[in-house]
Amino acid sequence: MISLSRRERQILDILYARGRATSAEILATLPDPPSYSTTRALLRILEQKGHVRHEEDGPRYVFIPCVPRQEASVMALRHVLNTFFDGSAVAAAATLVDGSASKLSAEELDRLKVRIEHARRRGGRAHSHTGT
Repeated sequence: MISLSRRERQILDILYARGRATSAEILATLPDPPSYSTTRALLRILEQKGHVRHEEDGPRYVFIPCVPRQEASVMALRHVLNTFFDGSAVAAAATLVDGSASKLSAEELDRLKVRIEHARRRGGRAHSHTGT
């Protein structure tokens, strides 16, 4: 996956949250927004990198993410695992469970336990479904 700048990630976050947006809508949502022309340039770069595409809606371009959110989240998580945890899901999970920044509720811990037990029954294979 081609690396993204902070602004590019912010734009993709907006597009994933909204599903689709014009450059003006993106600009209005960005924190500490850059100029309109900078926003358009960033959208062109994201198109060149293959992260977004556009559709014409009259005189406007509507931008849409190219990669489904679930697939993008898997790629991003894989990047974090490789960058910060030497590819170890156990180390990342331990950080999430033990970290003071994320206080997990009893319900969340139970959900994790169910997922671990399910993976164990499946022979340790990862389960790509999210939610339960």
